[in-house]
Amino acid sequence: MTEPTDEQLLADHVAGDPHAFGQLFHRHRDRLWAVAVRTMRDQHDAEDALQDALLSAHRAAARFRGDAAVTTWLHRIVVNACLDKLRRRQAQPTVPLPDGGARADDRPSAPEPPAPQPDHDVRLVIREALAKLPIEQRSALVLVDVEGYSVAETAAMLEIAEGTVKSRCARGRARLALMLADIRSDLPAGGGNQTAPDRVRSAQRPSAPPAGSAGRDDQGGEEQP
Repeated sequence: MTEPTDEQLLADHVAGDPHAFGQLFHRHRDRLWAVAVRTMRDQHDAEDALQDALLSAHRAAARFRGDAAVTTWLHRIVVNACLDKLRRRQAQPTVPLPDGGARADDRPSAPEPPAPQPDHDVRLVIREALAKLPIEQRSALVLVDVEGYSVAETAAMLEIAEGTVKSRCARGRARLALMLADIRSDLPAGGGNQTAPDRVRSAQRPSAPPAGSAGRDDQGGEEQP
């Protein structure tokens, strides 16, 4: 028996099949999670964003127009959920500490962390550099340079022109090149000649969705992260 296509599963979900959406999600779970966690740079926030995205997809399935692949549609919703969460975080004002708070010299000193291994340190610097990029540039680079989607696919996911994707990627790579220039000598053999996309891709190791993160949606049928 052949596996149903993504379009068939989505249509079955709209028609009332209680298991179709869960099957569709699990088929693409790893890549959706990878995009969320690499865009958010925080696992807890990524879980929240992915949960919000899948609930939105579950409820909006009947409005799927079929003008793009189902996977593109799902990724678009996940990326939008991540960007919305990041923008809300940026818009939140910083709350100052109360005047009666402890002075810096009154606080117990933290133990010195162990010195990181060189390879781990390089990966950490690259990930931190990626996190410092403007949201729009980071999301484009995650999709193109990390996840390997084409410019056309990324443009469809982000709902922007292909030229805009190319521009954001180019600007993001230029920023990364400047930020990473001082660690060229610390890179593994041959790493000093890597381009910014190569360095970002090598630093972004695949991460699986956290165990036990699946739940039931509000209609009691499909599993959610």
